[in-house]
This record gives sequence, structure tokens and C-alpha cells, in this order.
Amino acid sequence: MKPTPQTPGKATWHRSPALRLALAVVALVALHGCSAFSFLPWVDDSDEKRDKDKDKPAKLIGFDAEAEIARLWRADVGRGLGRKYLRLTPATVADRIYAADAYGTVVALDRFSGKQVWSASIGEPDGPSAFQFWDRRDPSFVSGGIGAGGGRVLLGTVRGEVIALDAGDGGELWRTQVSSEVLSRPAAGRDVVVAQTADGRLVALEAADGKQRWSFDSQVPLLTLRGTAAPVLESGLVFAGFGDGNVTAVNEESGAPLWKQRIMLPKGRTELDRMVDVDGTPLFVGGLLYAVSYQGRLKALQPRDGSVVWELEASSFLDLAEGYGHIYVVAEDDIVMAVAQRSADVIWRQEGLKNRRLTSPVAFGNYLLIGDAEGYLHVLAQSDGRFVARRKLGDALRSPLLEVEDVVYALTVDGSLEALEIKRT
Repeated sequence: MKPTPQTPGKATWHRSPALRLALAVVALVALHGCSAFSFLPWVDDSDEKRDKDKDKPAKLIGFDAEAEIARLWRADVGRGLGRKYLRLTPATVADRIYAADAYGTVVALDRFSGKQVWSASIGEPDGPSAFQFWDRRDPSFVSGGIGAGGGRVLLGTVRGEVIALDAGDGGELWRTQVSSEVLSRPAAGRDVVVAQTADGRLVALEAADGKQRWSFDSQVPLLTLRGTAAPVLESGLVFAGFGDGNVTAVNEESGAPLWKQRIMLPKGRTELDRMVDVDGTPLFVGGLLYAVSYQGRLKALQPRDGSVVWELEASSFLDLAEGYGHIYVVAEDDIVMAVAQRSADVIWRQEGLKNRRLTSPVAFGNYLLIGDAEGYLHVLAQSDGRFVARRKLGDALRSPLLEVEDVVYALTVDGSLEALEIKRT
């Protein structure tokens, strides 16, 4: 048989099965991306795999346990924290612990037994109407809490409310509308309650009736992390971190600003690059104020004038902890660092929990405790960061842990409040 003559200038791809297969593979790769064909020997997606592996949560490694985590009691708190990224921290006063869910339930429990003393509701979620049954948005509205002091339990909401309940029986004392949603716990002073709002304001309310005493405004960048630092009241001053990368000190009585210190100057071409929020609550300890920013610095400041004692490159949006002469930082990639309080020396780094979406740390005794998004509670040694104990509690841990008199309280995302004790083995 004679071969079919070819016309000059025309392709004959329809007569070549190998070429048709190659073109089909190219077309599919263009449509679906190379990763779908990583099984083919000539498709090299090693860079993409490395990027994905880099962000994967670290696998938990075994270790010789030096302690165990014992459960003292467990109690349910409402419907949990919902699907929004909420971190509602419990609070203790005397023999009671107070906790809230994201949907308006607040409870007081005996902190030694877990038995309920009272339960209160601060409102109902805004659910969809009968004609909006398809609306699946999370209707949770409690976003800031819990603050406690002066016989009051304090909460903030996405509706822009600061609410005070009687710590004795849960009765509502007052409710004040502020300028924007309250995403961190209000702080209680002797006769004042201070709350920070998402629009960059610091608001002081009279503790007796909730009337506004003063308001301090800061500039809010175009793009910020969703969250705010909780204000800190110390020695007649209010210390607060803001979304523009600054920490400010104002007079508790008048709201007059005393100083402002930039933790990090925004850099970069995009708004994402320029995010430098101070979302971790400033830490006052040993006569110094410590603050850290996202994509920025950890700084030790003089509280009287804001002058910088030392600084260290770091990036975090979680609260700091202190103990053993160290400041503990959980970086944005979940590497845990211990930094000497009086210098910028990094004492140790623990990378075994990288990308596990950790909680803020809590330090007591010889231990540093941190929870993760898979519901594990990790106990590290403050001296060198080695693993000491670990326990799976259940649902994800997101809210900061609380320690009182060597008992640790952990609130899981599904609303389980657990009292735990660390015992040496």
C-alpha cells in the first residue's frame, strides 16, 4: 500500500496516535494543573509538593513522658464556640469559674467540683427568617470574654455591646452600646471597665452603670487580622495594642494618651505584606511591658514612657506568657520560643508543634502548656522546651488556657470545659 501523499504546509496530527496522546495530556494539564498528573514520570511537581508539605501540621513525635495530665472534672458550656474563629477565655473569681459559649449562654461553676452555680442568657442569636432557610451562616454573637472583677462578669458582642452581669447570681447589671464589635475580653478596674473595639477604639465605661467615661481612637489600616488585643490595666494606666502596629498607654481616669510606641512599621507593596497587628494582649511583668506584632517584632518596653529596652524579630498574634525568667512566644507558624526577659536572647525553640494551630501558652511551675486544633494539650518543660506530657481532650482547642492554683482549665470548641492537673510520673 502506498503512503498517503502529504500536502505541504498542513499538519497531519490526526494520523499520529502518539502525537494525539501527547496533545491530550498537555490540554488536560492546562485545564487541571500539573498536580493532577504527578504520577506521570515526566511531570515534575516537586516544588508544589514542598510548598504543601511546608504548611502541613507537624506529626506528633513520641517521647518519654515525665508527667501525666489528670482530669479533675468536665462540664458542658452551652453550644460551644461555633464556626467563627472565636477565643472565649474563662475567668475565675474566688471559688468560681465563669465561661460562655458563642450563642449567649454564660455559666458560673464551682471551680473545685464543676457543679453549676447559675446559668444566664445575654441574648438570642440572629437566625434566618422562615423565608431564608438556605442561610447557613453561623449566628454566634458573643465575641469578647470573659472579663471579671469588682463583682462583675463582662462580655462583648459582635453587635457592639459590652454587657456586665452580677458575678453572684448572673443577673444583668447593665448593657452599653459601643461603636463596633468587641473581639476581646473587657478589662475590669476598681471603678472602670475598658473595652477595645474592632474599629480601633478604646472605650472606658463606668463600672457602676456602664456610662461612657472616655474614648480613645486609633487609626485602622485597610486590612487587619480579625481580632484585637485585650486592654491591660496597671498602676492607673491602660495599655493597649492596635491594628496599626502600635502599643499605647493612656490614663485610666481621663483617657489622656501618655505615649505611643510602634512595635513594627508596615512594610511591603501589598496590604497583606503591611499587616502588623498587635493582637496578642500586652504582658506586664517584672516592671516591663512586653508586646509582639504580626510580621514584626517582640519588644520589651519601659511602661513609664514606652522606650524600648530590647527587641527581637518575631511574628505572632497570640498572647505572651512568662515564667522561669523567660517570655514565651508562639510564632505565626506555631514554633514556640523562649526569650530571656532581660535580653533578646532566644533560650530555646520547639518546632515539634509547627503548623498545628496552637493556643496562647500558659506557664506555671516548671511547665508550659499549649493546646492545638486537634484537641491535644501539650506540656513542655520551661527550662528547655522538651515534651513532658500530652493528652487528647476531644474537640479543637482554640481559647487561651487558664491556670489557677496549679489547676488548668481548658475550653474546647464544642463547649467542653475541663479542669486538669499535671502530675509527675
